[in-house]
Amino acid sequence: MPSRDRHHRRPIIAANWKMHKTGADAGAFFAELIQALGNEPRHFAVVAPPFTAIAAAVEAARDLPDFAIAGQNCDWRASGAFTGEVSAPMLAAAGCGYVIIGHSERRQFFGETDESVNRRIRAALDAGLVALVCVGETLAEREAGQTEAVLTRQFERGFHGFSSEEMLHCVLAYEPVWAIGTGRTATPEMAQQAHAVLRGLAHQLGGGEVAHHLRILYGGSVKPDNLTGLLAQPDIDGGLVGGASLDANTFAKLLRS
Repeated sequence: MPSRDRHHRRPIIAANWKMHKTGADAGAFFAELIQALGNEPRHFAVVAPPFTAIAAAVEAARDLPDFAIAGQNCDWRASGAFTGEVSAPMLAAAGCGYVIIGHSERRQFFGETDESVNRRIRAALDAGLVALVCVGETLAEREAGQTEAVLTRQFERGFHGFSSEEMLHCVLAYEPVWAIGTGRTATPEMAQQAHAVLRGLAHQLGGGEVAHHLRILYGGSVKPDNLTGLLAQPDIDGGLVGGASLDANTFAKLLRS
């Protein structure tokens, strides 16, 4: 299995703000972030604000190089009588370049399934968005020795019917559910083990080019003091960051890790 070639797999640090920050908060965050970053080299950044703050985030990040704004979810239908839903074309029109799909909180609290994840990925790609697809096992599944089986099921069902070329328009995020917001982080070696499984699945389903190019991020209590160790692993290509992404100075440190 190919190890990381930074020319092909530049790390991505993605911020998932979840249900935090208004549009005004987003503007203030980016003003502080720009000051904190200066002109230092950094990883590619994706910021996913709540839907109501997307416009402000797009405007604030407009002139920033190596930045993209993401939606936190999308419906698989382009339009229709679906009160409260947001479609992928709407996100693209609002200035998003990415959308998070299948986050564990969506699966756990809002009934997302591998099948609905599959349909949402299709909708995202059809709208020209990069799909940031989340997979990961619960604590009970890990303790039962089911991690590889769970990742295999989520990967195969999520990407069922997709061509290798389509898979190259996706980013994967491994987020062990037991490490999200708990302060518990998988060791770099534990995370690498899961990432290697996922890259092997990418090779099986999409071939060598997909395995070589697909970026797989780690999500689960990522902080500045553990990101460097995670990025040192051959199959970890960045981080999907929750709580630590809400502070501009902390996020700046992550981008420089």
